[in-house]
Amino acid sequence: MEEIKRINRELKCKGAIVDFYSDTMLLPNGHTAQWDYIAHKGAAAVVPVTDDGKILMVRQYRNALERYTLEIPAGSLNYAGEPKIDCAFRELEEETGYRAETLDHLLDINTTVAFCNELIGVYVARKLIPSRQHLDEDEFLNVQAYDLDELLKMIDEKKITDGKTVAALLAYKLKYA
Repeated sequence: MEEIKRINRELKCKGAIVDFYSDTMLLPNGHTAQWDYIAHKGAAAVVPVTDDGKILMVRQYRNALERYTLEIPAGSLNYAGEPKIDCAFRELEEETGYRAETLDHLLDINTTVAFCNELIGVYVARKLIPSRQHLDEDEFLNVQAYDLDELLKMIDEKKITDGKTVAALLAYKLKYA
C-alpha cells in the first residue's frame, strides 16, 4: 500500500467530550486533501448480568438522535490514559446503582473509524452488588432488566441501534450464551 501522510493538523473546536480538527493529508498521487478528525479520550461500557441472567440496560435521552435510546451502561474516561476497566467499574455503579467485584473483558470497539479515534472497552459484570446510582448532573436515565433474547429481538427490530450496545450484546451471545 502506498503511504498517506498527515502534513498538518489544525484544531477547529475544543469541546467537552471531543476535539474537532482539520487534517491536511498528502495522498499517494501527490495531491492533498482535507480530512475531518475528531479526537476522543476513550470510553468504557459494561454488560451487567444479574444472577438470574437478565441484562441491565439504561434508557436515556440522546441529543444527537433527538430521542431516548436503550443502551448498556457506558461513559467516557476521566482522562486520556485512564484504565478502561476503572472507568467501567465507575460507570456501572454511577448509572445502574450496582457494583461488581470483577469485570471480564469482552471486546474493544472503534466506534467511528472514518473520522474519530474513540475506542470503547467493553466488559461483562456478574455477581452484582446493590449500591446506589451516582448520576451526573445532566444524566436522567432509567435502569431496566431484560432477557438476552428480548434484547436481540429489539436489535433485529431496529429498536436498539446504538453501535456499542449492538456489538456488545452480540459478542456476549457468542461468548456466553
